[in-house]
Amino acid sequence: MYQAPLPVEYTAASEEELRSRILAAKSALGNRLVILGHHYQRDQIIEFADFRGDSYKLAQNARAHPEAQFIVFCGVHFMAESADILTSADQKVILPNMAAGCSMADMAGLFQVRSCWKQLTELGIEGVVPVTYINSAANLKGFVGEHGGIVCTSTNAPGAVEWALEQGEKVLFFPDQHLGRNTGVRLGFDYEVDMVVWDPFKPLGGNSAEDLRRAKFILWKGHCSVHKRFTVEQIERARAEYPGVTVVVHPECPLEVVQAADMNGSTEFILKVVTEAPAGSVWAVGTEINLVKRLAIENPDKTVFCLDPEICPCSTMYRIHPSFLCWVLERLVAGEVVNQVIVPEKTAEWARVALERMLTIGQRVRD
Repeated sequence: MYQAPLPVEYTAASEEELRSRILAAKSALGNRLVILGHHYQRDQIIEFADFRGDSYKLAQNARAHPEAQFIVFCGVHFMAESADILTSADQKVILPNMAAGCSMADMAGLFQVRSCWKQLTELGIEGVVPVTYINSAANLKGFVGEHGGIVCTSTNAPGAVEWALEQGEKVLFFPDQHLGRNTGVRLGFDYEVDMVVWDPFKPLGGNSAEDLRRAKFILWKGHCSVHKRFTVEQIERARAEYPGVTVVVHPECPLEVVQAADMNGSTEFILKVVTEAPAGSVWAVGTEINLVKRLAIENPDKTVFCLDPEICPCSTMYRIHPSFLCWVLERLVAGEVVNQVIVPEKTAEWARVALERMLTIGQRVRD
């Protein structure tokens, strides 16, 4: 998505000036405004968030506040789309920087997924249920809803996949192959026997017809650039340097990393286990650095550090700078809505079906 350059009064403003102006604008808007902040945002954004969480929790937060006229989503584009789909027509969802996308979401396009579906259909393969990770565009969520599938999150992926396999014979899982593979293994499937990877740039995804017919999981060739950086060697180094360390990683990491760790789970899971851990415990965390640093600061009685010594932030999340937040809020105070994210109703109708299934499965998993 294209984002026009900001006026110089925002780009030239100091951090303290931006902070003061954001607080003033937020105060002026009062309860007409809700600011949502993803865990991967920098601290200078999180401090203004009314709610913070992962994509699943923030989707719930967006839907839970029908009184808010404006929902400013400090995350990435697909998250704002989900919020627009789940909120009422008179609420306006705003993304401070329209260039804040997601490289993983971009790895699966609607045309590519339709092509995959067509090829599977032409092979006579039936009973395929599409499951899209919430890290995907609204039109893919719409495709999934229309074809009897479900949206999943890293929190409820096992429940969502189990639900899908109750509806059909196999799962087409996109766009993150690692979450799909880790979920399947967690449910007892053999990644070497039951799973194939679909490369959208090759006929039949680079597979034989026989392999596609055999597979229970057709995994899209996509990944998260941040979580792909974590390695088994990093885990081994952490164990050598910190005897007794507990390693927890996100399920977007490669399978061998998840298997080498002590625990794996969503950002909300990571936050919970570290926060509730006993004082003096040591934690090596395999997820985005802003969350890890915040965990370390908020848990001074524990040792918390990132597995990756290079400390790689999510570059697209980082595009939500305080200058952009200040700009959209001050425009709202002036009566002008900028950077509104609007999902066309035709797309939203089916995407809403898939997202509602996600929220229902999420409740079932918690119960």
